[in-house]
Amino acid sequence: MLKLQGFNLVNQKHESEDMKGLLSLLVCSHFLFILLTSAALDTITTDKSLRDGDTIVSAGRVYELGFFSLGNSKNRYVGIWYKNIAPRTVVWVANRDIPLNGTSGMLTLNANGILVLVDNSNVSIWSSNSSRSLKNPKAWLVDSGNLVVSDGNERDPGINFAWQSFDYPGNTLLPGMKLGKNLVMGMDWHTTSWKSTDDPTPGEYVNRLDSHGYPQLFVYRNSSIVYSSGTWNGIAFSGSPNSKASDSYTFRFVINQQEIYYKYELKNESMPTRVVINPAGVIEFLTWIERSQSWFLYMTAQFDNCDRFSLCGPYSSCNINNSPPCDCLKGFQPRYPQESAADWSNGCVRRTSLDCNHDGFLKFSGIKMPDSRNSWYNESMNLEECEKMCLADCDCTAYSNLDVRNGGSGCLLWFGELIDIREFSQNEQDLYVRVAASESDRKRWRKRSVLIAVISAVVGTFILSFLAWFSFQRRKIRIGSEVENEDMELPLFDLVTVTSATENFSCANVIGEGGFGPVYKGILPDGQEIAVKRLSKYSGQGVQELKNEIVLIAKLQHRNLVKLLGYCLEREERMLIYEFMPNTSLDYIIFDSSRKASLAWKSRFEIAMGISRGLLYLHQDSRLRIIHRDLKTSNILLDSDMNAKISDFGLAKIFTGDQVEGKTKRVIGTYGYMSPEYAVDGKYSVKSDVFSIGVIILEIVSGRKNRNFHHLEHHHNLLGHAWLLWTEGKALELTDECLKESCSESQVLRCIQVGLLCVQKLPEDRPTMASVVFWLGNEGLVLLQPKKPGFFIERNSMESTESTDEGYLTNNVSISILEPR
Repeated sequence: MLKLQGFNLVNQKHESEDMKGLLSLLVCSHFLFILLTSAALDTITTDKSLRDGDTIVSAGRVYELGFFSLGNSKNRYVGIWYKNIAPRTVVWVANRDIPLNGTSGMLTLNANGILVLVDNSNVSIWSSNSSRSLKNPKAWLVDSGNLVVSDGNERDPGINFAWQSFDYPGNTLLPGMKLGKNLVMGMDWHTTSWKSTDDPTPGEYVNRLDSHGYPQLFVYRNSSIVYSSGTWNGIAFSGSPNSKASDSYTFRFVINQQEIYYKYELKNESMPTRVVINPAGVIEFLTWIERSQSWFLYMTAQFDNCDRFSLCGPYSSCNINNSPPCDCLKGFQPRYPQESAADWSNGCVRRTSLDCNHDGFLKFSGIKMPDSRNSWYNESMNLEECEKMCLADCDCTAYSNLDVRNGGSGCLLWFGELIDIREFSQNEQDLYVRVAASESDRKRWRKRSVLIAVISAVVGTFILSFLAWFSFQRRKIRIGSEVENEDMELPLFDLVTVTSATENFSCANVIGEGGFGPVYKGILPDGQEIAVKRLSKYSGQGVQELKNEIVLIAKLQHRNLVKLLGYCLEREERMLIYEFMPNTSLDYIIFDSSRKASLAWKSRFEIAMGISRGLLYLHQDSRLRIIHRDLKTSNILLDSDMNAKISDFGLAKIFTGDQVEGKTKRVIGTYGYMSPEYAVDGKYSVKSDVFSIGVIILEIVSGRKNRNFHHLEHHHNLLGHAWLLWTEGKALELTDECLKESCSESQVLRCIQVGLLCVQKLPEDRPTMASVVFWLGNEGLVLLQPKKPGFFIERNSMESTESTDEGYLTNNVSISILEPR
């Protein structure tokens, strides 16, 4: 007879039945123990403190609270971090100002419901505060990342609480957290940057709401404002038009008698997201990508230098694509014209003085609304009532709708000078600025002049209609049926003019050859130099590519895009006429050993910035969203001042509405610049162009071509070589030899890092062009670490040495080689 834990088993039958019962009892006890312990994992009680080395975990195992150190520091902090994300990402710190020196710290909850952090001498380092007494206090870590102190008898501690960590943000805003003010309790919810990535001590930058006038968010550096969100227009802040509701987020801005706050929520709870003000004062929206196990920079609040608060002074607007970027609003002129080329801090003044009762208004669209600290608002008035109220008050300088939704509603009035305006084409809010009656009348007189001119033109056209009819019929026959119904919106050059300009298409005037055909230099009768791109009958491209380029580039205006002057469609000829670029193309200079030394690092960096700004305009700021699809060094032309201009839009695609990606079976472009997803699957998006510019940036730094690159120790292309150097900490070895003495090492390293971030294998890992422009233009930013680039595969030695020609797809070749006469 056997004995097992007090049970006597006398035969096999009874033994089997008793054993089953015993096992069931043990299993139930085990699960009961797990449930009891897991239920206690997310709380701190008066008799259960948290010691260094222990943690509590939220019920859904989303967040964890405990003691931690950062980097090589021995300082200990109490904080909250994501439970299942590595490396540890801290979202809240209790004792930011006073760290613990050892590992003997303890977090306790006293009978009054106050959390107290004590050191090894039982001295209080940090404590929470609460004016409400609790019968059975408990501290809970909720799945939202909020540490809440409430009565243990409460069913939902997240609602009826005495204290919560969400009321005391650190550098991070989590979904559901508020940024603003509680007007009843006097609470001020704001985020403060860390001193550095390894030091949570409060840094120089604070992001907080200002409730003077119509509320807005400011980023302060110490006591100085460095960035403003602009006003909320019902959809987004006018200074951050990209922060609109999307498939992933919802944004809210609430104003009532009790509270004024901004917050965001996630539509997909499984996708961790945080908004961080980094040590450099930049507000970053970061999303965790499970597949790549990394934080993806979704967007930044600040884009470029035009986001510097009041950069251009009063009554001036900022456009990053202009040089200088500042310009006076219509009806205004520089306060000090002699300083306007360099210093715009004094802004502009009225060209004509106001006369109060006889003033008018000029309408401005597509801009960030001015600083609203000196403003007044009403939610129930309409725009007409708003105009009357502004006109009746001599101190009112501008007005606008408060909310742009549903056709517009509410009234917002500005008083005093208008500052911190910048151009944002996607902003839907209109601003009406007060000007003298004579200034507003000028617009009316211009309209009358236009009307008179139109009438005169109609009459003249009618008189000459018979003669014009005959000429038109002949011209229509010559142009051809494939374009006769197209509205090209550009001047049409006749064949005689183009032939004369190019000396009858003399071979001596050929300055380049591309997939479209030869390019000729020409001189018009008025002395203007032009470049004529003539369609070759042997070209894989044709009328469709020509029409595509005309329709696209005619609608685009940017200093970093080549200007199309017109076209010629006569007989069998198909030609595009461009402004002439005397310094030819980028590849003509940087890949030639005898010419590259003439292009110093400063010029190369400005070229990289220019290309980036041009591409940002195509992707985001133009009337159309354009995917270039054939971005390469030979399509970057340089004017007389070495300013970069993107050219060749024959393969470009337009994205409409919310379209973010396209697919084609007809993959055309140039190997070495095409992204993996486009080359392999025919998928293209803005991230395809980002890959291409990443290649170009690395080529600019190295003076080497990606496709033709070869190395004695491996058979990787330029991207692979740059990646190997980066991982070995030798990135500066990528620098072109002729730049070693003159370049800025920090600037070169930043370009290499940005280039590698752009050429990452997965499209979702690559940044947007807004991020690229911002990263390149701002020193001291802490950038993400790049991942392995696309096409990181060693070629065999035969492939890497047998040819030095640029690889391309034979289906519709697109290569340009520019040579001077």
